[in-house]
Amino acid sequence: MAWLNGIGGRLKSDPRYSIGLVYNTFPWPEATPAQRAKVELLAQAVLDARALPKNATSTLADLYDPDRMPGELFKAHKALDAAVDRLYAAKGFADDRARVEHLFRLYEALVMPTTAAPAANRRTSRRVARRDTRLV
Repeated sequence: MAWLNGIGGRLKSDPRYSIGLVYNTFPWPEATPAQRAKVELLAQAVLDARALPKNATSTLADLYDPDRMPGELFKAHKALDAAVDRLYAAKGFADDRARVEHLFRLYEALVMPTTAAPAANRRTSRRVARRDTRLV
C-alpha cells in the first residue's frame, strides 16, 4: 500500500492502481525458499481469517472497515506485513516513508543498474573526475 500510495496516484479520492505504474515497477525482494514458505503460510492465514464462518457473509468492504475489522484478520495481516518487511530490511521500517524510500532505492538500482558501479570503483571515480575538470 505504501508503494501504491507513493506512486499510484488517485482517481477522485480512491487509490489508482495500474499495472504499468504500480505493479510492474514494484521492486520484488529476493527471498530464500524458507522465507517464501513463511510468507505463503502467513498469506494463507489471512485467507483463513477471511473465510472463518463468522466472516463468511461479510464483504471485503466489511472485513476491511478500519473500525470493524475482525481481530484475527488484523493480526494475520500484521504478521504478514512484518514478514514481508523483513524480506527488505532485517529490522523492518519505522514508517511508510522509510519503506517507500527503500523501495525507490531498489527501483532505481533495477532501472539504472550501472549508475552505482562507477561510484564503487575509486579508480574509475578519479578518472571521471579528471575528465570532468578538463571539460570545464
